[in-house]
Amino acid sequence: MSLPTVRDYCMLEKIGAGSYSTVYKAFRKDGSQEVVAIKCVDKGSLSKSAVDNLVTEIKLLNVLKHEHIVEMKDFFWDEGHIYIVMEYCDGGDLSNFIKKKHKLPESTCRRFLQQLALALKYLRDHNVCHMDLKPQNLLLMRKPQLVLKVGDFGFAQYLSNSEHKFTIRGSPLYMAPEMLLKHKYDARVDLWSVGVIMYECLFGKAPYSSSSFQELAEKIKDSRPIEMPKAAHVSATCKDLLMALLKHNPANRITYDEFFAHDFLDLEHAPTKENYEKAAALVHKAVEMDTEKNAKEAFYLYCEALRYFIPILTDESDIKRKEVLRHRISDYIRRAETLKVAFMPQDENIGKRPAPENKGNASSLQRIPSLEKSSAFTYNELRVLSKSTTNMVDALEIGEVAEQYLAEGNYALTLEKFQSCLSVLVPLLGKEPAGRRRDLLHKQVIR
Repeated sequence: MSLPTVRDYCMLEKIGAGSYSTVYKAFRKDGSQEVVAIKCVDKGSLSKSAVDNLVTEIKLLNVLKHEHIVEMKDFFWDEGHIYIVMEYCDGGDLSNFIKKKHKLPESTCRRFLQQLALALKYLRDHNVCHMDLKPQNLLLMRKPQLVLKVGDFGFAQYLSNSEHKFTIRGSPLYMAPEMLLKHKYDARVDLWSVGVIMYECLFGKAPYSSSSFQELAEKIKDSRPIEMPKAAHVSATCKDLLMALLKHNPANRITYDEFFAHDFLDLEHAPTKENYEKAAALVHKAVEMDTEKNAKEAFYLYCEALRYFIPILTDESDIKRKEVLRHRISDYIRRAETLKVAFMPQDENIGKRPAPENKGNASSLQRIPSLEKSSAFTYNELRVLSKSTTNMVDALEIGEVAEQYLAEGNYALTLEKFQSCLSVLVPLLGKEPAGRRRDLLHKQVIR
């Protein structure tokens, strides 16, 4: 099959196709030789609604610029086609990623969902509803690290919570019940789609997988209860979010504000550039308080900074930057431990800040959530502190494998791996001197 000729670009291969367009991998002919994806739309095959969708897509992509939204780089046309030049995502789409892995660990699901939520938060700020969220439209970038990006805005609209539409848009399997049944709907349709995507990530299939549209419509119409596979195991916060998204009645569905604030996502501490800057500013303030001999305030500031730094460390793909950051975090943890000892005997309620003494400066000493409440945080902190003990690192990795087998319902291998993990960690715990690492290791063992 011959590839089309497009000015300024050299077409390499076909990478996708839709009802009225074909997508090709290409590179610029100029000195940069940047690799891109070009969506070629056949003008002759366009209906009026398809033209409207295409115009809306180009207008939106010209405005929407976000790290988790596929970037439109250019668009142009000739006599027969319209060309949309897009950022090339070298990891394919989420649908193929799930098929290769069969199902994803909860930690991977959280990472993808967090990135999707950041994109949706940006879209909500711009009053945009995607209306066709599905794994096929979520593209992955592998280099320099695995990143999810929302693509294909062909059905997207400017739509607020108060507006109601009747047009059916999107893919039935991921379509909200109110849209599929031709009821009034609003921007909350995207939240249902997120729930279906989350379910498919965790369990390898959609909650209402059906052999025909009629079968799917019947399940939706009957409001059939959505159940998790019997052998499945997910955390309480994961299940809570999943079930809150998959409410048939949009009035009972989780709101956008509740979604963005949910503990499972922890968007507040997501590994973003802004949060890195927040963490750096908190450390700078902690050092100031430390210099002024204000041990308690310095301790809390270090703790707040670490809540941002740990996810950033976990997400970092560059080995050198990761190692530098790991050393910095280890230093902050050690300093926080030293500071805590300085005032611990006088303060039994270590997880909370006291009320501010100076009521005119209420922002200086506010309560912060205890780090102990976050199992992901404490586990990652333990991983950081364990780097100097090879056996501990290996055992923790075995424990992670055990968690995966547990999620897959393979209880025989789960037991075997947990026993192997504990056979190393328990003796290490007995020899571990008192301190932060011993406390975290004790928590991990008794889990």
